[in-house]
Amino acid sequence: MKNFLNYQTSEYDCGPISIINGIRYLFEREEILPELMKFIMLYCMDTYNEEGELCKHGTSAAAMNFITAWMNRFGKCRHFPIHCEFLAEEDVTILPGSRIYTALQNGSAVVLHVFLEVGHYILLTGIQGDQALVFDPYYEEEGTPEFDAEYYTEGITFINDQPKRANRAVSLERLNRITRGYYEMGEFCTREAIIMSHT
Repeated sequence: MKNFLNYQTSEYDCGPISIINGIRYLFEREEILPELMKFIMLYCMDTYNEEGELCKHGTSAAAMNFITAWMNRFGKCRHFPIHCEFLAEEDVTILPGSRIYTALQNGSAVVLHVFLEVGHYILLTGIQGDQALVFDPYYEEEGTPEFDAEYYTEGITFINDQPKRANRAVSLERLNRITRGYYEMGEFCTREAIIMSHT
């Protein structure tokens, strides 16, 4: 049985939660090994904020790259059918023929770094026409200014009936922008993604 996708517990755990949501999306609950969940949480949220507080600046690109390699090794050692690929900078585009676009068409999930006022990780689970299906782990309720602003932003559609797959559809044009508005990837130097595949 597939699990519902999760929302983050704090302001800082969008990275590991999006990776775990990738696991939840790709695998049945009965297939998922508990040590996989443990080490995803352990190796992420590795950064310090300006006051020197650990975890309160989220997850670094270095940690995302490390957890990608770790999951591949874990898959081989534990015979768990997963393969991951870390992409950065110019390799992170979502256009027909790109690695991410093709992976999504083939049933993979993609953890993607975007901007949502600050740097943020989301999960992509598919392509529908000129939109990507997205699960954003940052929960907000109607009536908050940030939610309302996002709700009325062009290129973002809210999805309320697919809790195991998506809660947004975001236009590919918006995702690919080199600016830092809602769900935009920004400049190439800030871009990173993990392609997660069930093998």
